[in-house]
Amino acid sequence: MTHSLQIHPLTKSVFAPFGDVIEADPASMRFINGGTTERFHALAATEALGDGARVIINLFRGQPRAFPYEINMMERHPLGSQSFSPLLGTPFLVVVSADEDGRPGRPKVFLARGDQGVNYRRNVWHHPLMSLGTPSDFLVVDRDGPGNNLEEFYFDQPYIIGKPTS
Repeated sequence: MTHSLQIHPLTKSVFAPFGDVIEADPASMRFINGGTTERFHALAATEALGDGARVIINLFRGQPRAFPYEINMMERHPLGSQSFSPLLGTPFLVVVSADEDGRPGRPKVFLARGDQGVNYRRNVWHHPLMSLGTPSDFLVVDRDGPGNNLEEFYFDQPYIIGKPTS
């Protein structure tokens, strides 16, 4: 038996329990560099716990997913946050779950616009990167260092995401 999931637009208020939406927020904008640059300040906060931990910046190249798509696993990072910001302006899917007694609950699916990124808080269940339509590059900020910073969970029954409409 499979369970269908609905895709929702990604908004700051709906995503808040899982982390931050990274987007140009006029409320956080300030001019710098003699007024030639708009800085959108402190859109997300990184987390990196443990001795020897550090925050690193990566480039991920995600391959597009074929739909309908089966969600059969989720992962989380107990020692640090992880952010994804698209570099090519392409939309992508964000799949998260609330924690239910140490395991992910029913996933929620969000369509991120090409000008939005996400920052998953430490210990938030999420699906790996889900590019749409074309290979896509993402700037990824996360934790590096000693300790096991990856936990995976496999569902007994998969959840199905239909083809995104946008």
